[in-house]
This record gives sequence, C-alpha cells and structure tokens, in this order.
Amino acid sequence: MNRRLVVSYVVLVAVAIAAFTVPVAFVLTGQLRDDVETSVHREASAAALLVAAPSRQALVQLVAAYQQESPGRLDVLLANGTAATPLPLPVAPDDAAFRAALNGREHVEWGAAPALGAEGLVLAVPARDSTGTVVGAVRVSYPSGPLDERQVQIWGFRAALAVAVLIVAAMLGALLARRLTRPFRELNRMARRLRDGDLGARAEETGPTETRTLARTLNNAAETIDTLVRSQRSFIADASHQLRTPLTALRLSLDNIADGASDPLVREDVDLATAEVVRMSRLVNGLLTLARAEAAVGTPERMRVSDIVSDRFEVWRAAAAERGVELRAEPTDDEVLVSPGNLEQVLDNVLSNALEVSPDGGTIGVRSSHEGDQVVLEISDQGPGLPQADRQRAFDRFWRGPGTTGPSGSGLGLAIVKQLVTDDGGTVSLTDAAGGGLCVRISLRAWRTSGG
Repeated sequence: MNRRLVVSYVVLVAVAIAAFTVPVAFVLTGQLRDDVETSVHREASAAALLVAAPSRQALVQLVAAYQQESPGRLDVLLANGTAATPLPLPVAPDDAAFRAALNGREHVEWGAAPALGAEGLVLAVPARDSTGTVVGAVRVSYPSGPLDERQVQIWGFRAALAVAVLIVAAMLGALLARRLTRPFRELNRMARRLRDGDLGARAEETGPTETRTLARTLNNAAETIDTLVRSQRSFIADASHQLRTPLTALRLSLDNIADGASDPLVREDVDLATAEVVRMSRLVNGLLTLARAEAAVGTPERMRVSDIVSDRFEVWRAAAAERGVELRAEPTDDEVLVSPGNLEQVLDNVLSNALEVSPDGGTIGVRSSHEGDQVVLEISDQGPGLPQADRQRAFDRFWRGPGTTGPSGSGLGLAIVKQLVTDDGGTVSLTDAAGGGLCVRISLRAWRTSGG
C-alpha cells in the first residue's frame, strides 16, 4: 500500500511538472528562434540600405564586423548577378533566397544553409533605391548550432529540476504514506498476533476516524472472542482436572477388588473395568493437555531439530526395544522457531502412535529437510497406513483409526499435534511412507541468522 501511495503521489507531481514545464520550454525555444530571426532581419535590412546608398566602404565594414562578431555570414549580390565589389561573389548566388530577394520578396527559411555548409537560418531581403527599384539582395546565413545548444540547456535544466523535484516528492511521499498507513500496520500486527493465537492482542486506536472506528470494532471483537475461548478452555481444563481424582480413586478400588477376588470370572470383569478406567484416564489427560496447549501460546525460540529428536529417542528407546522396533534419525543441522516444549510434545504423541501401530521388528524413521523458509520434519512408520479419505479426519478430536493410533489410544494425539504445530505457525499432514506405512509431515518455520 505504501508503494502505491508513493507512486500515485509521484505521478501526480510528474503530471503537474510536465503540464507547467513543457509548455514553458516550448515557449522559450520558440522565442529564441524569433529573437534570432529578428536580429538577422535587422542586420540584413541595415546592409540592404548600404547596398542601395551606395556606400561600399561602410558595407564592407558592416559585413566584416558581422562575420567577426557572430557565427553567421552576410553575403551581397547585385541585381545583375555580380558581386558588390570589393566583396567577393557569394556562395550559391543562384539559390532560392537570392532569387526571391531579387524578385522583391523577403525569404526566411530554416534548413540547409549553402553558405555555411550546415543547417541554419537563411534570410534574404531586397535592396531598393529611392525609386523602389531592386538594385541587389542581401542574404544572411545563421547556423542553428548555437540555438540548438541553448535549447539543450533550456530542456536539460528543466529536466534536471524535474528529476530533483520528483526525488524530493518521492521522499516526502514515502514519509506521508508511512504516516497514513501506520494505523493499518498496527491493525496488521494485531491480526498476525491473533493468527498466532495471542487473543490478548489489541490495536492502538489512532489515525483518521475510519481507522479508529475499525480498530475499536476489531478490539471489541477480539475481546469477545477472547472471553468466549477462555471460558471454553477453562471449562474443558476444569472438567478434565476434576475427573482425574475420581478416576484415580476408581482405579484404586478396582485394584483392591481384584486383589481380594478369587473367582476367575470376577477378576476378568475387574480387569476389563480397569482397562476402561485406564483408557478414560488417558482420554482425560489428553483433554487436559489439549486445553493447556490451546490456552498458552509461547514465544518461539531457536531450537536444533537433532537435539530434540535425540532427547525424545532416549525417552522412547526402552519402549521401542521391548517390541524390537528400531528408532532411526538422519543427521541434520536444521534449526526451527518453536515455542519451548511444543516440539517435544509433538514428537512424543507422534512416536507413541507410531510405536502402537508398528509391527515387531519394524523401524520408525525421522528426517528433516529445507523447503524454502520452512523445515519439514517427517516421521514415518511401517504400520498399516491410512486411507486417503481418512487422513484429514485423523486430526479431529476423538477420531481413532487403525493407521494412527493403537486400540488403547484416546483419539486426541494428532489433535494435540495439530494444535501445537499451528500455534508455532506451522502445518501438519499425513502422507504415505516410502517403505509402506504412514508418514507424519510437519512443516515449521526455519530459523535464519537474520532473525527468522
């Protein structure tokens, strides 16, 4: 927007300069031509009077003085076609200028000047005696070079002045545009913070009436959304927290019953109930984790992918070893911008799902690569995979599929992954793994030395 405002302002100034400068320059150049013609005509008329006098000595002095003090040339031709001695015979005595003057007409033409061998003004006037008879003709040839140089100076000066004015106009336009668009930049910063999950973002209500009204409306809308979302998250977090205590007590009671039960059928029922309580506890813990992820958006920091992957592999290596599953990571120097703890939780959820669906003796691979200003992290397993139609649903809460979670999963793992990745300005998707199975593809902002 700043660029458009500056360009519009400069174009308006350029049009104003052109509308004023170009006509003035044309008037000045036209006036220069008129001045040259007037001066040449005056000299030719004076020489014609001396030809008709006749005063040859004064004529010779006039011709010599003119050719010495000006770049032009003055020639005289008598009516009988001879030179006005002691002056020499003119160059091209039969040209159109002399013919017109000897016939009693003045001749004025800009073009080729034979006497000079260059372009210029050719002006000829008749010389008449006291009876009005044409006794000769005077031709003045004036080169256009000095006039062209003067015109170049006129146009060059105005062009340089126009460029200087346009530069100043562009600088002033940039300052004016920044001042006019400052409220919009504030609104844009607020929108980016809202996009990143900061519901406490507010815009400063400054600028013209329209922008102040818009900022006030957006602030009120953000306040309303913040209140509603906080209420929802608070309810989910409180409900999940309150459910953990009775579930823990219920599991302890079932364990006590199992310890005192001797009937195999009773023990089997108790074991089934205990398994359901465990699954429900995982579900409640997942809801609580998701609520906390939605409620808190941290400030992204520079993290090395290889360090985080190695750290999470150490945590999950024992569980993988029980199944003979190999955890394999490709070396990388990639660094990303993520909130502290987010990438660890993401990897924990993805590795947990991958271990549950991986066959015994399988492999879970992690690799990263650069794609533009993003770092793409790919976690692939050798499980049953997931049909294309179910991949988008896999990120819904409580959705459980054979390729994304095991039989005891809560259906919240990938929902938590998506929430955490989105909070850090990234994306997550599911694709086919190279060797069969499922690949979780996580795209995060890359860290750059320039500040990301």
